[in-house]
Amino acid sequence: MNDTFIMFSVYILFTSQSLTAQEQIETISIAFWNVENLFDTVNDTLVVDDDRTPTGVYKWTEKRFNKKLRNLASVIQQMDELKKKVPDVLGMCEVENLEVVQRLNQSIKNSPYQIIHKDSPDRRGIDVCMLYNPDKAFIQNYHYRSLKLYNEDQRRIYTRDQLIVEALISGSKFFFIINHWPSRSGGEQKSKPYRIKAAELNLKLIDSIRKNEPNAAIIVMGDFNDNPDSDSLKRTLRTSNSKHLTSKTKLYNPMEELYNKGVGSLAYRGQWNLFDQFYISDNLNWNFPFQYYKAVVYKPKKMVTKSGPYRGYPIRSYTGTTYLGGYSDHYPILMYLYKKREPN
Repeated sequence: MNDTFIMFSVYILFTSQSLTAQEQIETISIAFWNVENLFDTVNDTLVVDDDRTPTGVYKWTEKRFNKKLRNLASVIQQMDELKKKVPDVLGMCEVENLEVVQRLNQSIKNSPYQIIHKDSPDRRGIDVCMLYNPDKAFIQNYHYRSLKLYNEDQRRIYTRDQLIVEALISGSKFFFIINHWPSRSGGEQKSKPYRIKAAELNLKLIDSIRKNEPNAAIIVMGDFNDNPDSDSLKRTLRTSNSKHLTSKTKLYNPMEELYNKGVGSLAYRGQWNLFDQFYISDNLNWNFPFQYYKAVVYKPKKMVTKSGPYRGYPIRSYTGTTYLGGYSDHYPILMYLYKKREPN
């Protein structure tokens, strides 16, 4: 099937009101978003969240928390640009606990979502989670794997777990792996070994899935705190931006082409980075019922800073400790898969 046919068919699906045309193709929308410190206002004595309280340096009140929930929900509600609805699968990071995810879900108008979440050992108390539409995805199993890191003194560095979800979508087996790799705190080079370790764990998980479920599709998403050309992805995971993969390179990274064009999901000191990424198993390009269509950085106009030195940046909740009342310091990313329905 050539790209012209794909684009034409998707165009028909989302512009025609004809039921016959709409039955030709089924789509899956998959998104990921670092929602930037989605904390409640309660001081949790088990983690370092004192600053995210009403009396902390951020003066994080219930009013501000509720505004953030409304802001995030307003974006998620139409994140699937083609259908003007919530994405079928949404991975998120920087959420404090199950309660804040439930509050966010309640803020989404007519939300279909169910939630997968578990508290991780991260020192700051932030986790990864997944929201999914049970009418689209039947969850068969899920588990979290800890990333065990140690500093130069062999003291444990507590960070986010990696979430693995096994799902059936229209009879096809998928595995989703949701990540939030160690930050660049202390400098890119000093922190690089920690992200290499995260990539190595990722690779073990992928190899295990391939051994037990060789025909399944694998979709990895997350905030990797590395760009598509970083060693963690290019050398450790051997990701590629080519759909024609070799036996040594079987993970396709559609975000690499965007990155090479200067597209980013977050900016720092005038430089755009594409830390938020998908990479997928090669069968989604050639011999799986669902096929890769496209991936984008989702930038709704209301999220974009309109002027000043941060023009084009996402409107975030804070700059330093100054409250902006925005959304997140990351734009979400979105990916579509399609499946041509067989005639009855």
